[in-house]
Amino acid sequence: MSYLNFDKALLVNLERSLKKEVLLTNRAGTYSASTLVGCNTRKYHGLLVMPLPEVGDSNYVLLSQLDETVIQHGAEFNLGLHQYDETTYAPRGHKYIREYDCTVLSRTTYRVGGVILTKEKMLVSFEPRILIRYTMVESGSPATLRLKPFLAFRDVNALTHENASADTQAEQADNGCGIRMYSPFPMLYMQLSRKNQYEHQPQWYKNIYYAKERERGYDYQEDLLVPGSFEITMKEGESVIFSAGISQVSPNSLAGMWKKEQLRVIEKTDMFTFLKNSASQFYKRIGDKCWLLAGYPWYHASAREEFFSLADCTMGIGRPEYWDAIMRKTAVHEVRAFLEGRTEDIGLKGIEEPDALLWFVRAIQEYTDYTPAEDVAKEFGELLLDIINFIRKQCHPRLFVHRNGLLWTDGSERPATWMDAMEENRPITPRTGYIVEINALWYNAMRFTAEMLRHIGNEQRADLMDYQSELIKESFQKLFWNGFYLYDFVSDKGADKEVRPNQIWAVSLPYSPLDKKQQKAVVDICTKELYTPKGLRTLSPKSGCYRPMYVGGHMERNWNLHNGPVWPLTIAAYGRAYLRVYRHSGESFIERLLGEYESEMGELTIGTLNELYDGNPPFSGHGGMSYAPSVSGVLGLYNTLKQLQKENENNANRNIANEERP
Repeated sequence: MSYLNFDKALLVNLERSLKKEVLLTNRAGTYSASTLVGCNTRKYHGLLVMPLPEVGDSNYVLLSQLDETVIQHGAEFNLGLHQYDETTYAPRGHKYIREYDCTVLSRTTYRVGGVILTKEKMLVSFEPRILIRYTMVESGSPATLRLKPFLAFRDVNALTHENASADTQAEQADNGCGIRMYSPFPMLYMQLSRKNQYEHQPQWYKNIYYAKERERGYDYQEDLLVPGSFEITMKEGESVIFSAGISQVSPNSLAGMWKKEQLRVIEKTDMFTFLKNSASQFYKRIGDKCWLLAGYPWYHASAREEFFSLADCTMGIGRPEYWDAIMRKTAVHEVRAFLEGRTEDIGLKGIEEPDALLWFVRAIQEYTDYTPAEDVAKEFGELLLDIINFIRKQCHPRLFVHRNGLLWTDGSERPATWMDAMEENRPITPRTGYIVEINALWYNAMRFTAEMLRHIGNEQRADLMDYQSELIKESFQKLFWNGFYLYDFVSDKGADKEVRPNQIWAVSLPYSPLDKKQQKAVVDICTKELYTPKGLRTLSPKSGCYRPMYVGGHMERNWNLHNGPVWPLTIAAYGRAYLRVYRHSGESFIERLLGEYESEMGELTIGTLNELYDGNPPFSGHGGMSYAPSVSGVLGLYNTLKQLQKENENNANRNIANEERP
């Protein structure tokens, strides 16, 4: 049996199967997403969802769903599934599903009467096109397959309703048709690889219900246009490929296109290969530019998430070509543009945020785990120095260097860190002043830059930077250390005494501003008050502000967001800090922690990790379907553990060799 395989018993149980989602991407921003049984529960779900810069700065659902009906001996079996209110589902085609498997492709197997039909889906790389291959595995006699598309043509953040403005006419295409419901949307071409009959009979299906949106406090019902249906007769052993995209293709090319794309697919046999596949789904390449998306379904490329996740989602999964495309060909140029004030050349959102440049430095530092430090220094040493000087000369619009060497930022009106939830345009967690992880990153950046300068022969500047770093270290300990743990931030109003996970970076970074005793104390309090099987809580349960469950309407969820729920983005920092303090004795604990994430591969979005989890049992997942910092956090910890185990094995082998030497 494959690593992730779902049988009939689970699939027909809608209470369970509707909570599990499937995500496919094309590495250029287009995605396809739904639940395990093909019933959309979010307005963000759709078979073909893509960015359309000519329409607006968002993603757009063109093809929402595709219903299949098998017709044999006059009997019709509709395989589709839609929800219309809390308890009404039609036509309940999930009862025919026998198996779902995603080891190689997303494949669903149906059994209806004497027919066994498989449906496999994939997106074409770097092209907004979905391919669906239907294979008649068993059929005692020829059967007809009817395909009925449900069209939306809308922003993912909106819903559509029956209206007179929709153009319901169809344009003929080879083995299919093209439809454009509204201008300025492009034409959507739906074609099959074989001759078929298309019957144009436009009809609105009304009040389709999205349970996730109702749960989140948003509008949750919409109408979708079904323009008509395609019918094709198939014999046992035959396959047909359905294509939907914004350009026409030759039907004869679809089989070759399918084979070419299948060669790109990663066979997924364990947690690491699933996360490796998930990490590659965040790539977005447009022309000669490439970014790392923060996640799906509502995220764009943003500086903090990209720099935080970049090394683990490229070098960490054996994809150095994407490190090159994202870092060398895009990110470096955009950072340079920011330093030089050329904002018109920046496509990465949030590069001006207080911590963004510091995470950029950290990304380069992580690169030294895969490339000799001397080579990294030659390539990035001068840029690192320019970043440090940019900050020290008070050129950064949101960072200020004080006489104590520490960085100050104002987060009272605008969020300064990843804890960025808002209410009425003001931060819910207004972290202002000296912020603990920003200053830990600042100390680490100074020391790392000094290290790189030495590799390129700039000893004098490196010595000066090390001297300045010692002053920062002294100020950091004096300001943040309270004898038991680190304050989260310190402002003119005093120190924030809440126990939060941000302090863990002061231990996990290669250059820590803490002594060994302080490091252990920070790890221990994070373990005691913040640790859960899904990672670190964002706030200690001992706090009066603790709100662990990410539930309720939009505003309630925003208030809870960083006041208790667990964000896996902290897990690599926690694991590295734990291993730093407890060394080899901590390995078994970290292995168990990774095992908790392995169980998540078959939950929520299959084969990836969500944005956050509740801070109390049963630690249910929420937020974005797939989130780059969550995936990179677990990948980073996985690779750290494997590297440590490899070093231990090498040391043991050397010891054995020394003992055997005469």
